Amino acid sequence: MSISLQKGQKVDLTKGNSSLKRVMVGLGWDEVPQTMEKKGLLGSLMGGGAKGQAIDCDASAILCNASGKMNEKGDVIYFSNLAHKTGCVKHMGDNLTGAGDGDDEQVFVNLADVPSNYEKVVFVVNIYQAVQRKQHFGMIQNAFIRIIDADNNAELCKFNLSENYDNMTSMIFGEIYRYQNEWKFNAMGQATTDAGLSELVQKYS
Repeated sequence: MSISLQKGQKVDLTKGNSSLKRVMVGLGWDEVPQTMEKKGLLGSLMGGGAKGQAIDCDASAILCNASGKMNEKGDVIYFSNLAHKTGCVKHMGDNLTGAGDGDDEQVFVNLADVPSNYEKVVFVVNIYQAVQRKQHFGMIQNAFIRIIDADNNAELCKFNLSENYDNMTSMIFGEIYRYQNEWKFNAMGQATTDAGLSELVQKYS
């Protein structure tokens, strides 16, 4: 049975589940519909410059060491670097609109293959060209991150992000981390004003 998580809650993934070797991390979101009542507000927020462009959210995974930092540039897995050199983390590709139900982007993590010099995989989402398009996470709803057993497709846990994220342009959804030889998941939901992935990644450099 899947566990529904609250912000800041942590859950064991492998303790008592030694058969868990690979997980699929699904991330999803929907654009808030521009109803007649909201058009004026959203229009002013978007400054007219966005011209109704769809909000393009990009999910990325960042491998970090025990100090919470990357070891090298290739530790960021995103639409232009779809797999870590070790093969332990693989991104399934970019979704440009977030339209439709279910996961918008998916990242696979082979827990057994994560090298010992990495202690966590952080999952972040940023809005592509958020500043230029005058878009932010207040224009997004139904955001979530969920962890799936990749070998049997069973959902292990899910975290729905439900706070007000007006004017926030990036989001740290959650992290899978190693603790005493077990893997856990931390539901974070930490919003930031970082303008893009390169700026967000500096937190881990």
